[in-house]
Amino acid sequence: MSGLSLVAELEGLVEACAARLDRALALEELEAARVEFLGRKGQLAAVMSRLPGLDPDARREAGKAANAVKERLTALYDARLADLNRAAMDVALAGFDPTVPGYAPAAGSLHPVTLVTAEICKALEELGFSIVTGPEIETDYYNFEALNMPPEHPARDMQDTLYISDSIVLRTHTSPLQIRTMLANKPPVAVIAPGKVYRRDSDLTHTPMFHQIEGLLVDEGVSMADLRGTLTAFVRRIFGPKTNVRFRPSFFPFTEPSAEVDISCVLCGGKGSTASGPCRVCKGTGFVEILGCGMVDPNVFDAVGYDTERYTGFAFGMGVERVTMLKYGIGDLRMFFENDIRFLSQF
Repeated sequence: MSGLSLVAELEGLVEACAARLDRALALEELEAARVEFLGRKGQLAAVMSRLPGLDPDARREAGKAANAVKERLTALYDARLADLNRAAMDVALAGFDPTVPGYAPAAGSLHPVTLVTAEICKALEELGFSIVTGPEIETDYYNFEALNMPPEHPARDMQDTLYISDSIVLRTHTSPLQIRTMLANKPPVAVIAPGKVYRRDSDLTHTPMFHQIEGLLVDEGVSMADLRGTLTAFVRRIFGPKTNVRFRPSFFPFTEPSAEVDISCVLCGGKGSTASGPCRVCKGTGFVEILGCGMVDPNVFDAVGYDTERYTGFAFGMGVERVTMLKYGIGDLRMFFENDIRFLSQF
């Protein structure tokens, strides 16, 4: 075959391809036409495969013609593709009415524990406390010993501790942050420590991981009256100004004297009963326990190098899930962790 006839055959591909592309009315048909003419085994490749049989001069001219034809075929394909895409867009826009209201995506919300944590922190910050944070994996010293719980102390059994090693634990409370803060700062100190804590416990009212917020205030002349006034103001900020507050003697190894704080029942309003009988929340007592507190034990001050003759202080701690359950009337702690959108969307 001569070079002239090969060039003529190449030129004929342009007209044939243009006609084939015009008949393509869908993207699938257009892709089939591209493969037929421009594919590795298409008509253009078949013609070009005969180039090596030409003499050098004819091969050079035919090669130039082949490249030019390939560019023209590609341009024809691109133009037809643009036409089909434009036609598809016109069809789509023809059925679009910009005056029809759209569908708003479902809006998310903060988790109830997150909401209550923020509310508690804001209330305590307004009372002059600063927020501190720290590690969830703690040493035995910070979690127990510096808090007046040396080895073999029976109070350690109250914690249901998850041990990583003999001296490393998942913190059972956020009290270690109080020790870290006092070691790093001289009085006066007023901090709150929100965060996750871990204990080996799981039932309707307990979970292996939960959230606590603990507070500490140290200065000269701090008394139990300051503790009572601070926590009363805080509780009424969270549960309402008419909330009754009472302090009951209790025991905590790192405070002395210690107390538990009760508030008037959120369900029956402190009456102990409802229209259907004894209140299921307070079990007829009219009060529910909300947090623990007390004056910092001098042994804790000794561990951090504070002068016990000069400084006194108080500490308190609460479970955020407990406060959230009372605030929103939630009866099962596990609902906080099941990620049921029907439950979470209420908040």
